[in-house]
Amino acid sequence: MARPRKPLLSRERIVAAALALIDEEGLAALSTRRLAAELGVSGPSLYNHFATKEAILDAAADTVVTQVDLSMFGDGRDWRQALLDWGRSYRAALTDHPHIVPFLAVGPGLRPAGLRMADAVFGGMVEAGWPPAQATRIGALMRYFVTGSALGSFAAGFVGDAEVYDPADYPHLGQAHLLAKHQRQIDDGAFETGLRALIDGLAVQFPG
Repeated sequence: MARPRKPLLSRERIVAAALALIDEEGLAALSTRRLAAELGVSGPSLYNHFATKEAILDAAADTVVTQVDLSMFGDGRDWRQALLDWGRSYRAALTDHPHIVPFLAVGPGLRPAGLRMADAVFGGMVEAGWPPAQATRIGALMRYFVTGSALGSFAAGFVGDAEVYDPADYPHLGQAHLLAKHQRQIDDGAFETGLRALIDGLAVQFPG
């Protein structure tokens, strides 16, 4: 019987393996040598598809951004609802891949999906009546808020030992040891509170 052929190496396979490695072990784990080993190929073969490790990182980051829903811009939704819906989708994509968030936080660069997202948000705000300069600031503000919320968990930063929070030292942290058990509820609730407050604040400034 013929031996089964290995799947051909492709950009898609390389990016999927890189993102899986980052998801599991973090950005520091990604190297061309490690990635080649994960794919069962020689290191130089990766360079037939990507010139540098940074190019692989860019492609992996852009893959995450393709998961963000942009349909709310241009479909008739009010700009407030559009920002709410986009912000939720944006954060969901990032929290699915938290280890790549620090790389994504530096901006879209030349990544096509990142540029499409910037274009959609800016265009949606301008079409809603925001001046271009302010529309740019809104896009930046939302990115700061969403990426910041996805960088880590507030609730998970508290240990589960009640004795750590001696009331003599921390009179208001008597329930802090319970926070980590409710991490998702607290972090999601904090994001939603902040997102709504941010948009409510923008609404006060709306020129229309």
